[in-house]
Amino acid sequence: MKTIVAFLVTLAFTICSLSAQEKTMKFEASKKHPFGQYNPEAPKQLQDYKELIGISKCESVNRKPDQSWAKPVKMTWKWKYIMNGMAIQDETLKGDGRHSGSIRQYSKDSLRWNVHYYSSAGIASTLSVWNGNKNKEGKIVLYRKQKAPNGMDGFYRLTFYDISKKGYKWIGEWVDTTEKIVFPTWKISCTKED
Repeated sequence: MKTIVAFLVTLAFTICSLSAQEKTMKFEASKKHPFGQYNPEAPKQLQDYKELIGISKCESVNRKPDQSWAKPVKMTWKWKYIMNGMAIQDETLKGDGRHSGSIRQYSKDSLRWNVHYYSSAGIASTLSVWNGNKNKEGKIVLYRKQKAPNGMDGFYRLTFYDISKKGYKWIGEWVDTTEKIVFPTWKISCTKED
């Protein structure tokens, strides 16, 4: 009898623990929500990326060393909510074998996005960080300080634009500090699948 009582108490405790865990992690990826969900306790700016959540088929084009545009590379771009809906993670899987990803968190203190980038092309001991926001035109614009090859001060600017339920576009550009000189180096065009 003691064994049955002990078993029932253990079973009840396990069920209660699992139920409590499901409630505290209810915005994580699940069968019903494979890309997670936005947590209403997270900054509302996480919704800046809501149209990108899921899987998109894309074409990525970079500049070659001679500054001409290379042939497009097929790419899959996956987006999901992480940390129980408090942040966003994206991952690119490219046909050329160069893959990358980012962790995107919105800071309530600085009122800006902090985007931490990583890549299979090189393992960095410190991740690159871009900062920025969604502007009035609906574009998400992020910056990281970067000098031009000639030493001129400037930024590498990343812009998501033409964002809709059907897809989006992205461009990486070097810009001077006034943003009057603009040199695009990378372009991506995506169509949503999920």
